Amino acid sequence: MPQIIFLPHEEHCPDGLVIEAESGTSICDAALKQGMEIEHACEKSCACTTCHVHIREGFDSLVEATDLEEDYLDKAWGVDPDSRLSCQACVADEDLVIEIPKYTINMVSENH
Repeated sequence: MPQIIFLPHEEHCPDGLVIEAESGTSICDAALKQGMEIEHACEKSCACTTCHVHIREGFDSLVEATDLEEDYLDKAWGVDPDSRLSCQACVADEDLVIEIPKYTINMVSENH
């Protein structure tokens, strides 16, 4: 079973986290199942950027992003060529190394 290795993040996993995930499971679902509260304001419907992550290793094993995901990534903070929305990127057959960005843009909570 592939592993997802989350690099240390001050808020979500200060010591980092290594989890196993079944192929076909989204990165977001795998993290949530292990108790990591990765933000997902749109309830994983590909309608925001709060679950944006950087795939530092294993990027090429992922199915290519859809046009809709790419459109949202264009609005994300700190996007780079290995950025994906964790609610849309599903584990394939390779281990992944994930970095959660320091900031997210949450239009829902920022407009209250």
